[in-house]
Amino acid sequence: MPSVVNLNLNIRKLSTEGRLKDAVRIVLARQNPAVDSSAYVHLLQVCIARKALSEGKQIHSHINKRGFTLATDTFLQNTLFNMYEKCGSLVDARNVFYHNIEPDVFSWNVIITAYRNNGFPQEAFTTFCQMQRTDVQPDHFTFSAILPVCASLASLKHGLQIHGRIIRCGFLSNVIVMNTLMDMYAKCGRMENAREVFDRMTLRDVISWNAIISEYAQHGHIEKALEIFKQMQSTGVKPNSSTLASILPVCAKMGDLDQGMEIHQKIMENRTLSDVVVLTALIDMYAKCGSILKAYELFEKIPQRNVVSWNAMIVGYAQNGFVEKSLETFEQMRLVGVKSDLSTFASILPACAKMGALQQGMDIHQIVIKSGFLSDAVVVTALIDMYVKCGHIQKAHKLFDYMPQRDMVSWTAIISGYTHAGLVDKALEIFKQMQFTGVKPDTPTFASILPACAKLGALAQGMEIHQRVIESGFVSDVVVTALMDMYAKCGIIQKAVKLFKKMHHPGVVSWNAIIAGHAMHGYSKDAFELFELMKHSGTNPDHVSFLCVLFASSHVGSVDDGSKYFNHMTNSYGIMPKMEHYVCMVDILGRAGYLEETLNFIIKMPIKPGMVVWECLLAACRSHKNIGLGEFVSRLILEIDPKTAAPYVLLSNIYAEADRWDEVQKVRNLMKHRGIQKIPGCSWIELHKMVHGFCSGDKSHPQTQEIYAMLEKLSWEMKAAGYIPDTKPVLSDVEEEEKGLLICHHSEKLAIAFGLLNTSPGTTIRVVKNLRVCVDCHTATKFISKVAAREIIVRDANRFHHFKHGQCSCGDYW
Repeated sequence: MPSVVNLNLNIRKLSTEGRLKDAVRIVLARQNPAVDSSAYVHLLQVCIARKALSEGKQIHSHINKRGFTLATDTFLQNTLFNMYEKCGSLVDARNVFYHNIEPDVFSWNVIITAYRNNGFPQEAFTTFCQMQRTDVQPDHFTFSAILPVCASLASLKHGLQIHGRIIRCGFLSNVIVMNTLMDMYAKCGRMENAREVFDRMTLRDVISWNAIISEYAQHGHIEKALEIFKQMQSTGVKPNSSTLASILPVCAKMGDLDQGMEIHQKIMENRTLSDVVVLTALIDMYAKCGSILKAYELFEKIPQRNVVSWNAMIVGYAQNGFVEKSLETFEQMRLVGVKSDLSTFASILPACAKMGALQQGMDIHQIVIKSGFLSDAVVVTALIDMYVKCGHIQKAHKLFDYMPQRDMVSWTAIISGYTHAGLVDKALEIFKQMQFTGVKPDTPTFASILPACAKLGALAQGMEIHQRVIESGFVSDVVVTALMDMYAKCGIIQKAVKLFKKMHHPGVVSWNAIIAGHAMHGYSKDAFELFELMKHSGTNPDHVSFLCVLFASSHVGSVDDGSKYFNHMTNSYGIMPKMEHYVCMVDILGRAGYLEETLNFIIKMPIKPGMVVWECLLAACRSHKNIGLGEFVSRLILEIDPKTAAPYVLLSNIYAEADRWDEVQKVRNLMKHRGIQKIPGCSWIELHKMVHGFCSGDKSHPQTQEIYAMLEKLSWEMKAAGYIPDTKPVLSDVEEEEKGLLICHHSEKLAIAFGLLNTSPGTTIRVVKNLRVCVDCHTATKFISKVAAREIIVRDANRFHHFKHGQCSCGDYW
């Protein structure tokens, strides 16, 4: 039988050679003499290194059978305790700890770390408090273990208490403790305290510098992160791969290509270019700074590309406008066998959305399912966004319904989807559901739902959301701009102006919103003045700014102002006109009656005129009763798109006003033959935070009988005041009395009658219509405002009409 010494040596030899099971087998053999404590410790340390929990438990059992008293062998007990913690068996670790009569600092540190690592931060902190009630003094490992617990609990109060204890225990010169303290303050949102700790450190290692740079970068203080990096270099501390991986995203966010290239040079000097993490950060930096070719050059140099490297290129291509190349790279990644991760799907799906690549998006959806990522909220949200932007809102909603847990981003995506799809009442309904579930909206949510209120003219709901914005504290420029737009489109331009004046440094988007608001209300002079103020403030106008002033010019029929701004855009700012700018100019010239000039302008356009351009000219032909040119333009439009209803309707109107009913019938028969339906006129009015919709001749509303009775009453009162119905827009060769009845039931008249029935005298009535208001409805509403003594605000597809005392703010020019 081997001696105890030889047995212990044999056990050590076997375990060192990787034959742990054989070593344990010898220990467990009954015929062998007792193994000494040092052999047990050695075996347990091997179990720790190999995460061999099963063998560790067998050794523990053997120790108990041999009668070892762990209470008298602190080192063996702590090794056993540490083995359970490192092998992930928290229950066994706790049992060993609580059987310890007098745990030392090592034991306390291990149990605190065990609780922390296994997701029990509160228990970790409670254990630390128990330790403080003993005679055991914490060491630097204790503080390094407990400070991350405060960070995970976001408990600044406890963190401050521990900071005080660190001072009393004299650990302010310990780099490890100071680094952890700095991280705790940053994670608790106190970057100023983290910086104070950093500045007071007498000794800093590269981890200290990395920590403060990383924290500044993560908290959005990118300029300070860059400042610290430069300071680090000036002190002679060499950055490592972690430093570079932290600072390069800062350059990417700032778009600072020069600084990024300078760091690239240092990387080459330090020969750290072989580090995949650093290389990937470089690729990301170049891509986000617009140098996609340089990013690709580096990508080609990576010998072993991981999923992060591929993701960087996929995102880089997409962000630089090479969406097809982004999708190609994704396919290449799959072909070489690199498995997609969450970031891959979160990157490639927005590329599909941007391109409207529905089929590729659906293919990726299948890959997501096969990869098992359909339960991830980020990926599902990206899928929802893709389907929304590809025009499949039903598919998006189906995915949304199947989500087990919806976060705020998911709710925002579906709300935004319904808003962009024009289903704004549904968007508002989902926003209410979101609030009911307890999910609190943030900046993107508010920015998504406010346009829905704007489109429907849902002022009361918009004001309620405004109050929520104030309560939530998300009063960002983006949200304020959305609020301005909502108030302007709901008819309260004064409120929009008040919000604008409170902005300290409005950006071009905010300026555009307030200019567009004034233009929409017909306050063109104010729109022009605001445009000049914007330029004087140092904010350069963009293509949208010029669109706003062109829009304002069209509302007052100012050909001179329109021409001036159109030329100013190119000559002074180098902004090339887009299709929408040409549409505005055609509208300005056409509505002013310059039909020949308008046609010449279209012919000389440097880009091929779209259908909307010709529709504007056709509308002008109708307004100025030019049948010949109207017929010519109609033929052109129908060659471009024979399925669009607008040219048929406009041409019918031209013929009807000329009493050419045979021609009207031919156009109507052609529409019927081609299966083309006229877009129905619809109007909406909000009452008690509920939006009521009406279509022409609608009889579906619960108050239909009362509404039609109100219209009949108004008709008598209006005729007594001098109103004569304009039946020319009615495309039917029928008796005038029948035409009068048809035109009497247009959607905005139904909405106004409903408003009069359900609001008290003197209340302003606000109506939103999807089409331009017709001549008769415009005249009728002027009379209604007079006989009912009400202010009536109507927003049609083109502009606002403020009716009061029988007059309209548009001056009958719309």
